[in-house]
Amino acid sequence: MLFGKRKRIVKRILVIEDEPLTAFDNEVMIKDAGYEVVATHDDFEEAVAALDRDKVDLILSDVRLRGKKTGIELAREAKRRGVPLLFVTGHPPDNAHELAIGCLRKPYSERQLRKALEAVDQHLAGKRPKLPEGMELYEASSRDSA
Repeated sequence: MLFGKRKRIVKRILVIEDEPLTAFDNEVMIKDAGYEVVATHDDFEEAVAALDRDKVDLILSDVRLRGKKTGIELAREAKRRGVPLLFVTGHPPDNAHELAIGCLRKPYSERQLRKALEAVDQHLAGKRPKLPEGMELYEASSRDSA
């Protein structure tokens, strides 16, 4: 199609967030934007179980999670599996660029989240997206090296 919409690379998203209201809001916003939410969890073990069980195109993860392991350990596991992870946090780790495809800083609006998901999709397609306020994308992503 000449003027049709480009096919999305990111279709199935795993949401990992320890704040129940934020997790619920993210899930609703992501579904409203036309993506499929594979699952929403608040700890590392549940996230890994979801990765074992389902195809995931992108993980949205906070750094703070319920339990002993954090979003940083999840990012390492996602990278090992070749699944891109976008941190959604108010406090990204210093080495976020080594672990994740990018970071969207909290607090963010529904519009910022939608634009961030579009930017990740374009980035994965090899394009240079326009980033919403509060978002960083990193050159190296989890698909580049595992």
